Parts: sequence; structure tokens; C-alpha cells
Amino acid sequence: MNKILAALIAGLFAAGAFAQAPAAPAAPAAPTAAAAPAAPAAKAEAKKAMTKEEKAAAKAAKKEKAAAAKKAKAEAAAAKKAEAAAKKAEAKPVAKEEAKK
Repeated sequence: MNKILAALIAGLFAAGAFAQAPAAPAAPAAPTAAAAPAAPAAKAEAKKAMTKEEKAAAKAAKKEKAAAAKKAKAEAAAAKKAEAAAKKAEAKPVAKEEAKK
């Protein structure tokens, strides 16, 4: 019992020391944190400076991009469906041949 208790206490000390050790950062975190808040502010300023024509063009471009993404997604789904149908058709003759035996 004493050995188990001693092992548990030693484990707690080791875990405590490990938890307090600072991790070595791969890259400094300060520049990343400073750059993040500046991006929305710059975006807001750019949005205010846009004219009506620029806003309309940006909106149209956004719609075109969404339509292209929707079309690509639909084509991918159709290709996947066709592939599944081909596999299913390929599997049916094999099943019929096995049933004949």
C-alpha cells in the first residue's frame, strides 16, 4: 500500500512539473495576433470607399462564384452517382453467375 501511495504522489509531482513547463513556440505568436484585428478594419475601409458600380460588380462576382461552386458540386454529385450506378451494374452479373452455380 505504501509503494502504491508513493508512486501516485510521485506521479502527481511529475504531472505538475510537466503542466507548468512552458511549451516552446515554433513561431512567435505576437505578430499573428496583431495582424488579425487589422484585417477587418482594412476590409471595412475598403468597403466604405467602394462606389455603387464597384459594389454591384462585387455582388455580381460573388453570385457568379456561388453559381460556379453550386454547379461544380452538382457535377461532382452526378459523377459520384454515375460511378455508383456503374459499380452496381458491374456487380449484378457477377451475382447472377454465382446464383447459377
